[in-house]
Amino acid sequence: MLVWGGLVLIIAAIGGTFAWSKLQGTHPLPVIGQISDFNLTNQNNEPVSLSKLRGQVWVADVIFTRCPGPCPKMTHHLAELQAVLPAGKPVRLVTLTSDPEYDTAPVLKTYAARFGADSNRWFFLTGPKPQIRELAVNDFKFVVVDKKPEDRQVPDDLFIHSTWFVLVDQQARVRGWTDDEGHLRAYFDSEDAAAQAQILAAIKQLLEEKQP
Repeated sequence: MLVWGGLVLIIAAIGGTFAWSKLQGTHPLPVIGQISDFNLTNQNNEPVSLSKLRGQVWVADVIFTRCPGPCPKMTHHLAELQAVLPAGKPVRLVTLTSDPEYDTAPVLKTYAARFGADSNRWFFLTGPKPQIRELAVNDFKFVVVDKKPEDRQVPDDLFIHSTWFVLVDQQARVRGWTDDEGHLRAYFDSEDAAAQAQILAAIKQLLEEKQP
């Protein structure tokens, strides 16, 4: 399924790249903000800090493994993206958990394996909840809110969280884009097939930027 999904994404990327080129032209992608330093742990129980990702372009999202809603679909879309990322290029995927008490490294490793995640290219990160929230909410501008027990439709309906992807450049800056009406966009909608193709084109653009 991931192979077929990857083929579909490649086809979509052809049209998406053309549309993106019309949209962006030669203009740089807007800088939204700077990612602060962090010290978290990936699915292999290895430490991951900001320094490990500097010099690389990365796409980030936030999920939790017990999620009864959109999380598996979001992770599937990132798996499709992983399948078509340019080989040998400094590009990574980063998934934060909103549920670090439950989503330990072994739990994340099992979840990552379900989607064929390459741990050399795709980090599933856990760690202290305050640090996770600071990174997710303050730096990425994700929405992450604990649901009250009385508001949960099912027992594992634990969080309200963003369902979008965020793009980070080689200097650890969040980068956005401008739509055809001139509106600044800080994220890519995980449910939008065109946005998936736009991410690929944006990654290519960031990889070609001159670095200071």
